[in-house]
Amino acid sequence: MTEPREGQEPPVQCACVKDPFALLPPEMRPRQQKKSSLRQVTCPGCGLVFWTNRATDYCMECEKKVLTAESAKGAETY
Repeated sequence: MTEPREGQEPPVQCACVKDPFALLPPEMRPRQQKKSSLRQVTCPGCGLVFWTNRATDYCMECEKKVLTAESAKGAETY
């Protein structure tokens, strides 16, 4: 692009510079990918690598073991 001279407006950028897909019809333009709520986690109990949207990092099997161990520990204190 060239520098504008005094008293002249700056040159207008071509639409192809701003959006390289501007000339394509809407159905052919690439769609934005949706953000997923899933995250990849490694279970600290067994080492299984899996995808989850839950707050815990334990897999389903290890989570059962942890919950039963905690409930057994809680029953001993009473």
